[in-house]
Amino acid sequence: MNRNGDKAASGIRGLDEVLDGGFSRGHVFLLEGQPGAGKTTVGLQFLLDGASRGEPCLYITLSETERELREGATSHRWELGGIKVVELLPPESLLEGERHQSLLYASDLELGETTQQIFDAVNRENPARLVIDSLSEIRLLAQSSLRYRRQILTIKHYFARLGATVLLLDDLTSDATDKTVHSIAHGVIRLEEHAPAYGAERRRLRVVKYRGQRYRGGFHDFTIETGGVNVFPRLIAAEHRARAQRVPFSTGLDRFDSLLGGGVASGSSTVILGPAGAGKSLIAVTFVMAALARGQKAALFIFDEELGLLFDRMKAVNIDLEAARDAGRLVIEQIDAAELSPGEFAHRVCRTVDDTDAKAVVIDSLNGYQSAMPEENSLILHIHELLQYLNRRGAATFMTVAQHGLVGDMQTPVDVTYLADTVILLRYFEARGRVRRAISVVKKRTGRHESTIREYRVSGRGLELGSPLEQFQGVLRGIPQFTSDMTPLLEGQDH
Repeated sequence: MNRNGDKAASGIRGLDEVLDGGFSRGHVFLLEGQPGAGKTTVGLQFLLDGASRGEPCLYITLSETERELREGATSHRWELGGIKVVELLPPESLLEGERHQSLLYASDLELGETTQQIFDAVNRENPARLVIDSLSEIRLLAQSSLRYRRQILTIKHYFARLGATVLLLDDLTSDATDKTVHSIAHGVIRLEEHAPAYGAERRRLRVVKYRGQRYRGGFHDFTIETGGVNVFPRLIAAEHRARAQRVPFSTGLDRFDSLLGGGVASGSSTVILGPAGAGKSLIAVTFVMAALARGQKAALFIFDEELGLLFDRMKAVNIDLEAARDAGRLVIEQIDAAELSPGEFAHRVCRTVDDTDAKAVVIDSLNGYQSAMPEENSLILHIHELLQYLNRRGAATFMTVAQHGLVGDMQTPVDVTYLADTVILLRYFEARGRVRRAISVVKKRTGRHESTIREYRVSGRGLELGSPLEQFQGVLRGIPQFTSDMTPLLEGQDH
């Protein structure tokens, strides 16, 4: 056993990344949060990691019984055989109604005896890792901030002599505003739980303090599942500086390539804007199928549509997504915005691209992604970091955004066009007594593109584009005016 290493791993991969390796050995850390935030689970994983390394580990509980603790561990399929659990109860003498203290308050005696019980347990076990749950009981016994601070200082100096790495858990039930331990502890981690108006609760953590150590600041989403805590560190694209060579990617359709000035570039992002039913998903899938045809892999993240319906719709236009998925060339995940935090979603996308080396990534749609975000500003920041990361991995990213309305003045719920390298605009327009569709490219950073507007339609053969609508004005407004013959319109019934 080596107690002289720099860091004691937390046993939670994402948390170790946030802490830049784990907890500094031989120091006292505070883990605080409201009941249910996940403190006990984090504490147990910290001890389980130590036990797996042959380190003596001790869990001292003042608020939860040993039976409850072991039942919680069983729910995660954990065995606590390598962890010593000590349950501290009030001394029996203090529970006897006939015992009265004339010169000492009962809390004075109980505080001293509780502290001595902690020291006795530590002396017996000599742990390398220790968890004390929870400080709220000690704070209640202390009754004043001064006595509480002195007691915590005593505990800290005692553990410092032993060289143990200590986690103090605080459920903030007695006084959430008391920051006494913050100034004493070597590091402070705060766990938060938020229940949205609809959907599962969201959890996040933040490192409030870590003396003399670097760490990843800000909030980091995490979940509690069978098997423990999963932390999703906030994505920082600047940490991933690898730059892939940009090469043009063809769409597989000559007229579409002409509109795009030869296609889209690898390591770039594309936003497809348009009203509901205009074909945004089909256009995104067209890019995916072109990538698969080049022998590359791709990934689809679907927020708004049930996968079975998507498979059936694409088969009707001669695109078999299900076969591509079963062949291992395409990753398709259906995302439930009500159950998934933004941090976990970004983690899934990055992990998929890293594991499969996917060169085409589709997020359909940002409207669904926005539903997972509390504020639009946060959404923009999340997307910015995610796009930067994917671009540096050489993946072409395609995002769809459903605009409000069908014709005329269209409203965009979230504007990410300034982040994207390419913006494709879809519109409905009326001509010859029919509702038709028009497509144009209004922005492309990575090269030149056509400034024309082309009609397109969806048939049994997939996406079809027509010649530029040079005889029309006002197509994007929905009611065009024509100045000459209308023959450039695509003939035939829409599929």
